[in-house]
Amino acid sequence: MQLGQVGVFWAPRLLSVLRVAAALLFLQHATAKLFGFPHVPMFDGLSLLSLIGVAGIIELVGGLLLALGLFTRPAALILAGEMAFAYFIAHAPRGFFPILNGGELAALYCFTFLYLAAAGPGPWSVDEARRG
Repeated sequence: MQLGQVGVFWAPRLLSVLRVAAALLFLQHATAKLFGFPHVPMFDGLSLLSLIGVAGIIELVGGLLLALGLFTRPAALILAGEMAFAYFIAHAPRGFFPILNGGELAALYCFTFLYLAAAGPGPWSVDEARRG
């Protein structure tokens, strides 16, 4: 296999790895908000009907769909929108630069999910298996 062929072979598979890794890391936010695991003190006493509670539900469903690679494009687009919303509601008011306002992770998730919405799930996914 020549050097150029290595990238052609691995790029789609690494797209699947990126999708799964991002989804599993993102699911921690959902489980912390909804189930208290891992424990994050600022989520204690959280109501499911609060803005953060609804975000947790979106994160749980979207994170599971992304991890499986099921309905990847619409799920990723919704999650990208949620992260953009979270950035502008929670972080941007604290300052312009993400490193100063604590918004690096929200911005990175936003653009990762936007990429997944455009690129698709990769070959290791339920979407790809359903496509045949």
